[in-house]
Amino acid sequence: MANVLSYRPKTGEIPTEPGVYRFRDANRRVLYVGKAKNLRARLSNYFAPLESLHERTRRMVTTATSVEWTVVGSEVEALQLEFTWIKEFDPPFNVMFKDDKSYPYLAVTLADEAPRALVTRTTGIKGARYFGPYPKVWAVYDTIELMLKAFPIRTCKDSDYKRAMLSGKPCFAGQIGRCFGPCSGLVTIEEHRKIVMRFVSFMGSQDRKLINELTQEMKAASAELNFELAAKRRDQVLALEAVLEKSAVVLRDSVDIDLFGIVHDELAAAVQQFVVRSGRIRGVRGWMVDKGLDASMGELVDSIVQTVYNESNPPPREIVVPELPEDSEALEEWLRGLAGAKVGVRAAQRGEKAALLATATQNAAHSLMLYKTRRSSDFTARSKALEDIQEALGMTEAPLRMECYDVSHLGGTNIVASMVVFEDGLPRKDQYRRFNIPESTDDTDSIYRTLSRRLAYLREEPEPEAAEGGEKRRKFSYPPNLLIVDGGQPQVEAAARALRESGVQGIQLCGIAKRLEEIWLPDSEYPVILPRNSDALFLFQRIRDEAHRFAITAQRASRKRDIGSVLGEVPGLGPARVKVLLKHFGSVAQLKQATEEQIAEVRGVGPTLAQAIYRHLRA
Repeated sequence: MANVLSYRPKTGEIPTEPGVYRFRDANRRVLYVGKAKNLRARLSNYFAPLESLHERTRRMVTTATSVEWTVVGSEVEALQLEFTWIKEFDPPFNVMFKDDKSYPYLAVTLADEAPRALVTRTTGIKGARYFGPYPKVWAVYDTIELMLKAFPIRTCKDSDYKRAMLSGKPCFAGQIGRCFGPCSGLVTIEEHRKIVMRFVSFMGSQDRKLINELTQEMKAASAELNFELAAKRRDQVLALEAVLEKSAVVLRDSVDIDLFGIVHDELAAAVQQFVVRSGRIRGVRGWMVDKGLDASMGELVDSIVQTVYNESNPPPREIVVPELPEDSEALEEWLRGLAGAKVGVRAAQRGEKAALLATATQNAAHSLMLYKTRRSSDFTARSKALEDIQEALGMTEAPLRMECYDVSHLGGTNIVASMVVFEDGLPRKDQYRRFNIPESTDDTDSIYRTLSRRLAYLREEPEPEAAEGGEKRRKFSYPPNLLIVDGGQPQVEAAARALRESGVQGIQLCGIAKRLEEIWLPDSEYPVILPRNSDALFLFQRIRDEAHRFAITAQRASRKRDIGSVLGEVPGLGPARVKVLLKHFGSVAQLKQATEEQIAEVRGVGPTLAQAIYRHLRA
């Protein structure tokens, strides 16, 4: 038996967020469903040496042929989704949740003479209004107690209520102040029903007014040093937040929808379809779409929906997408013909469906990242990409070492250029470099200055290869086969000028324009057009995106250092307030243009400190 499982994913491919994972066999049957606070940490345990695993776990992982996962927003959502899928797939290696346990609901028995609030796990009470399900039963009980202070309604059993109404004495719960029904003598049946309807309205609308009022009371009590009351209000807010919290994986029982999370770049799109039936995620399907043209999100939605549904796979009554296509009405009419009933295509902006759509989109983003990582790490694809680049650019040999440059700035300030290095089609992060540009007229000038500095290292006499045990040649002095700049013809011409002036020979130069992914060569009237789904264009895109990411990261770090060093000398201005000023104004240049009054408006900065900052920046 091999000690390493063939389907084991690379550690870096597994996300560190909470989620649910599924092991499948060769027939795609789900063998085991599990949840994790950290998917990477949890799944790593299954891929330990086989002899160290428990016998049952070892049998499961050796029977399985694949593992997949779905990222969610919290541990609670992971628990809910795990429960749903164990019920759905009945995996043979699971032993939990086999007892038909369900989640608790908050019910209001509107059909009763005097409706009451109760916690139940059944949904068959006639005429009752249900809220939930909720993941934490203690939060439901705590919140009922809290809500009774704002909406005093009945909570006692029907038998106790009838006995109290016949005897004229409040029930035991009413005597101790835990029930506020009509038997208490404080309200009539009509008045009680009005309070109940207010309670139902509050729970149905999820109005946060009560939470905000309690929060203000908590702050006021804390300011008055009444910490006991402040702590009580804090606990009330936490309980109410917990029960009103919308789960992103458990919806109302009446909800039957399909959601499509879509994330795309210039070449590909990742799609995650969540199939929701009776308020539960019954299935998840993910796939990649190669973009033949530069399609918008709306165009992608239109194409994906038409691909997914047909006569043998009709749509549900509602489909939730990130963005509506232009011809959404025609699309709905076509879907209606497949379903035999009205089908709505919606773009959720808020609420529980938007939260679930965000979860699907998060999984799509991870799928796109995983697709790009696996594609770029494939040796055959990398070799083909380098050969195609050599042929497309007319190079004498494949570009085994490529350097890509990008420039980032904020309104012309804090200009930082990045240099990333790819060797054999893979990033060499130990050889990345940053260039700070003190001043520049525009991006083309920044590119010229950056490459002039870089190429100056190649004009120097190369250091001899060190003997065994001696000092190695500096990495920065290795010449690239190909220089790439982020931009079109103007940026390429600026780079070509720096290359000519340097006198360095034997280096090919090109630029990649982002909108249409065109490859520009020096002194060329027309760009080189690579096939949109080719490995060569994919490699160009990846090195360009890496240069852009590295430049943005460096520019942000430079901006923070800039404002910190300038403002750190102001008395009374600590790092926290410096951070607030940076967030408000964006840069020292913008801050210098502000008046004392504008600076004083920043949170935590009063008139005295604003005057000190204003004078220091102009000293």
